[in-house]
Amino acid sequence: MHALRKNRPLRRVVLASAATVSGLVMLLSLKPHTPPQIAADPAPAPSSGSSTAGGSGAAGGSGAAGGSGAAGGSGAAGGAGRSTGTRTVTGETVQTRWGPVQVRVTLVDSRITDVTALAQPSGNPRDREISGYAIPQLRREALAAQSASIDTVSGATYTSDGYRRSLQSALDAARR
Repeated sequence: MHALRKNRPLRRVVLASAATVSGLVMLLSLKPHTPPQIAADPAPAPSSGSSTAGGSGAAGGSGAAGGSGAAGGSGAAGGAGRSTGTRTVTGETVQTRWGPVQVRVTLVDSRITDVTALAQPSGNPRDREISGYAIPQLRREALAAQSASIDTVSGATYTSDGYRRSLQSALDAARR
């Protein structure tokens, strides 16, 4: 006779209860996924200053005030003409719900030629995934618009807002 035949209802109840308890025990014993630890974070430490014309223009320069940030670029001649030449300006760090966002803007004759994200949300794999697709889209938008008037990337609202605000602060600093 099969164990689940109708002539043995108590056995069926016991087996169903045991299966339910076993399933709950297995479910509760599962551990949540923890993100892997990264040995070295590739993102550079955000700087709070902004670099202006008159820097050295050497590759790998820092974003600190007075230094250069553009690889192979050159500072404006003598710093007298702020609207001409190549300048790199770092925007302020904007704290978002998911982490800081900061950008560095390279301007040639008041035209945005490059936007680099110095800081972006990267606290867990999902943050890195969102930043990975949002930051390149935001960069393309900024280069096309030549301003901070850019669209929000769907699914990356907080990152988009932080990017836009940091970009605007860099552009404001470049006008001074």
